[in-house]
Amino acid sequence: MSDLGHHAPDISGHPDVAEMRERYAHMVAGRQAVALDGLVLLTGLYAAISPWVVHFRAANPDLAVNNLIIGLGLAAIGMGLSVAGDRMFRLSWACTLIGVWMIISPWVVTPGHSPNAGMIWNNVVIGVIACLCGLAATGLVLGSAGGGLRRRRAAR
Repeated sequence: MSDLGHHAPDISGHPDVAEMRERYAHMVAGRQAVALDGLVLLTGLYAAISPWVVHFRAANPDLAVNNLIIGLGLAAIGMGLSVAGDRMFRLSWACTLIGVWMIISPWVVTPGHSPNAGMIWNNVVIGVIACLCGLAATGLVLGSAGGGLRRRRAAR
């Protein structure tokens, strides 16, 4: 019969304790961006369907196609961040570029037509959200890379 009053041995003297702590810290820190993944995905999906939501698909079909393609691309990045976050976070800066494109696209894509206020506000809001998500994800990447750099320097 086992002795339940006996405590497990202390592993602080284990030779791999530093590596185990670093691996655990990396695992916990890697999922700080779960909400950010979902926000990028939802922003992309909304950008894709926004011509039908804001009702400018018929008035400006070029901008509608632009929003559909860019929105699906942003949703794909969001899905990639959700599924393979460790590998995809290095590509998170692309969300910032997509956001900038969404902000300027009503004037670039439709040079012959003047975009109405609904088109402009729709794309500006989507663009700002995408930019903020891209900057936040890039900040998380740089923060985790900087933490790893500090740990390597401290180990020397």
